[in-house]
Amino acid sequence: MAKKVSVLFVCLGNICRSPTAHAVFRKLVIDEGLAKQIEIDSAGTAAYHVGNPPDSRSTQVAQGRGIQMNDLRARAVDFGDFYQFDYILAMDHSNYSNLYEMALPEHREKLHMFLQFTEEFEETEVPDPYYGGPQGFDHVFDLVESASRGLLEHIKQNHLD
Repeated sequence: MAKKVSVLFVCLGNICRSPTAHAVFRKLVIDEGLAKQIEIDSAGTAAYHVGNPPDSRSTQVAQGRGIQMNDLRARAVDFGDFYQFDYILAMDHSNYSNLYEMALPEHREKLHMFLQFTEEFEETEVPDPYYGGPQGFDHVFDLVESASRGLLEHIKQNHLD
């Protein structure tokens, strides 16, 4: 069997966007029977919410879409993540810049903007829904679901037999 592929989703606080991506991608991976081949985690570039569950508005939208994310807890990106993960996916340009600054030059090729994996949307960043209304969380899920499908196809084509 091929080496396990590891994916880390990163936003600012790890309570809205990155746990959403973590949960959506995890469900896709499980549905495809690839849970033993793909490792998934999420983290934040800031340690504001370490140990906290995802934002209740994210959890609510997730449940409405048949996705479970209550088990996830916020954590901060650490230096070891750059060694452990094959794909480190930033939700926005600010997250990407923070990750780029943290990473050793030899790890920077692992950094990607998450929305580069969707052709369905024009956006390049997953907007932070934290200070907006409920429709922002639905839009984040739409973006994340599309990019997750594209990412899984990319991994299947490039890494899995």
